[in-house]
Amino acid sequence: MVDKNLVLRKLADLGDLRGQLLEYRGITARRYAADWKTQRIVERTLQMMVEICLDVANHVISDKGYRRPVGYADHFTVLRENGVLNARLTARMMKMAKFRNLIVHNYDRIDTSSRHTSRMRCCGSVPTWTRNGVFGFYNLR
Repeated sequence: MVDKNLVLRKLADLGDLRGQLLEYRGITARRYAADWKTQRIVERTLQMMVEICLDVANHVISDKGYRRPVGYADHFTVLRENGVLNARLTARMMKMAKFRNLIVHNYDRIDTSSRHTSRMRCCGSVPTWTRNGVFGFYNLR
């Protein structure tokens, strides 16, 4: 059985990280590309956000005995297959997981303009993930 308090704590952390990331929403792509410190803060925060989502997804998958995911993005496919997420949110979460992999494994190959665009899309997915994905599934409200 999933530890609801643990999931709630992780979701609270996710909300805190989202708030921190939103502090950078006014930065232009040009300024972002020129400021390595901002890039580092934004990318690490994004990575942490995605990893929390993956951790919560893993809790749900394990708790319900769903099939084991074959990769990070597949966590959200598994949840979709079992009616936890809708198709649109699944696609957004899968993109977040893939973006996390780019940040972690191919840092030198990422165009800073794509990072700048993706960070705000990631922030938009978080409230939907918590509201429709986890809160709704476990009735955590």
